[in-house]
Amino acid sequence: MNTPTDEIRLTAEEARVLGSLVEKAITTPDYYPLSLNALVNACNQSSNRDPVVAYGEPTVLRALESLRGRKLVFIFEGAASRVVKYGQKFAETLGLSPPETAALVILMLRGPQTVGEIRGRSGRLHEFASIGEVESALQGLAARSPQPLVVRMPRQPGFKESRYAHLLAGPPEIASPAAAAGAAAAVPAGAGAAATAGGPEGAATARLEQEIETLRREVAELKAQFAAFRQQPE
Repeated sequence: MNTPTDEIRLTAEEARVLGSLVEKAITTPDYYPLSLNALVNACNQSSNRDPVVAYGEPTVLRALESLRGRKLVFIFEGAASRVVKYGQKFAETLGLSPPETAALVILMLRGPQTVGEIRGRSGRLHEFASIGEVESALQGLAARSPQPLVVRMPRQPGFKESRYAHLLAGPPEIASPAAAAGAAAAVPAGAGAAATAGGPEGAATARLEQEIETLRREVAELKAQFAAFRQQPE
């Protein structure tokens, strides 16, 4: 059986499956444990996931079998259930506190995040009282021995804050300084200040502003076409 000191190395698929199970166990306990179909849908959600994936049942089943071998997942066969369901023992097996579990699951499902993003996106998993509580949880995860579970990534040029990534699937990919600088330079004109000031949030704001402007132009064109149509003789 794994203990909090055992090293764990997951594939990206295993991390997504395990993270999805933990998330649903906490946020929708009435529907947990999950059937295979429900778990596939949880893995493939288009919201609260990065990257968005399209796993089939064979992919999820392979991940489940591997996770069962690590004592992180179990099969639930209750008398009232006519289908096989799956549960998880993530926090129990790794010896995680609720704040540590929430922070780690956010990183597993949404990719690298800043401290503020983790706090803002983990409300249903755990209500962090402050940024300091998030930082404390991350420090505990980073100090685990012999395997740290999270790492603070180098701050990228053009971004205000550093992001954290989980290490359950190995070291995260870190863009080279040249690539990061190129990405920052590729921000559309007029959005640079917002992206620089707010990091990922600023970039998202800039994209929304562009979409709003596009919609405004389309509405104006439709109004003009409608006015022209009304002026035509019957």
